[in-house]
Amino acid sequence: MALELKCKMLDKLAVQSGTSARGPWSKQDFIVETVEQYPRKICMNVWGQDKVNELQAFNPGDMLQISINIESREYNGRWYTDIRAWRIQKDAVEGAPVPPVADPFMSVSSSDMEDDGGDLPF
Repeated sequence: MALELKCKMLDKLAVQSGTSARGPWSKQDFIVETVEQYPRKICMNVWGQDKVNELQAFNPGDMLQISINIESREYNGRWYTDIRAWRIQKDAVEGAPVPPVADPFMSVSSSDMEDDGGDLPF
């Protein structure tokens, strides 16, 4: 499942690293806030030293466009979910105001409400 989000970076957490049977690994979590009427904070991560290095180019407050995968796995009867970013780019319209949410009701002009003699169309 691949998704794309526009969001603002809030914070970067410490880099975590270690060694597994497949060799050394590193990952870094970071916090973003979505850009919508009711913003949500989301903790995401990047895996691999190359992605951790890419993340260093972004700072809190930057508007980003992030491509993510959502993955879940079971371990000892419990489920764990990761939101893994695989592409992070500065948003092309950084600093642009968020467009207002459209009014869900149609507006009717007064000319539409005028009485046309009571003739019905059928």
